[in-house]
Amino acid sequence: MPERLFVFLQMEFPWALGPAEGRYLLREGEHAEPERVVVLGTLAAPRLLVDRRSMSRPGAASQRPSSLRGRWAERGGGRPATPQPAPVATTRATVVDPISLSAESQARAWLDELDREREVLAAAAVINRVLHAHRVASADPYVHEVSPTQALVIRAGWGEGEQVADGAWLHARELPWPPGGRRSRRGARRDRSAVLRPQERLAALLGGRTTMLLCEELALRARLDLDQERLAHAAIQLEDAFAAALAEVRSEDRQDLAIRLAELEQLHPQVLEQARAALSGSGSEPEEETVAHALERLEAMLRARTAPGFHR
Repeated sequence: MPERLFVFLQMEFPWALGPAEGRYLLREGEHAEPERVVVLGTLAAPRLLVDRRSMSRPGAASQRPSSLRGRWAERGGGRPATPQPAPVATTRATVVDPISLSAESQARAWLDELDREREVLAAAAVINRVLHAHRVASADPYVHEVSPTQALVIRAGWGEGEQVADGAWLHARELPWPPGGRRSRRGARRDRSAVLRPQERLAALLGGRTTMLLCEELALRARLDLDQERLAHAAIQLEDAFAAALAEVRSEDRQDLAIRLAELEQLHPQVLEQARAALSGSGSEPEEETVAHALERLEAMLRARTAPGFHR
């Protein structure tokens, strides 16, 4: 009887994600059917080898070192001033569909019809679900979610049960990311000043020429929670972000932001209502559309605040 096949998406990241190597089964509830299996494995990077060709030549050991190396040796240094980069561990995360296929033709059809963007983002969300649970379980605030743009490689394919359970496969195809391989023409036409603005603001922040607001970090946390479908978390973070933004931006007395500030003031009661729903424990849940709209308007105000004259 032929081995049944399982389809998967796989990403490799150049750091240890946090959870121990192994297989993790995801369900919505204790008695629910399995949704996905996530297999985490570590690939140890080989240490970069020193070029020994010159050392293998006759008399190489007795040759006079270069002036830089000579000065370093005379000072009695233990290591060269420019050591090779330390090797890093690569984590391979494989997201497996637990529903098997009985024929390779089915697996090929799945791969040929794959909606790359949708499936890659869905796989990243599954990996992030594991990482979020690990952060809470380990009480480690430095465990963080991942994005497909951070992956060294993204693959989709299929394999037999024990293969995919070990992060291997019978057939796989690399998926360039982002889809299309290059930025869209629309993105390429963006004004150069708009492209450089984050770097310019970074320099201003580090140089003490401007300050960051509390609401900026809170809004980023709300965006991450919303993107990862943690609606209750997003609603609570958004209420904190709104409260901070209204106080901080109002104190700046920016006339160019008066209309945007008034819009946030009108939205604030709705945001507060969504946060209360998240904390009520009565079974009611925040409304995703309301939370998403309010967050988008807060983000628009923050963009306008740091980029006068550049609105979208």
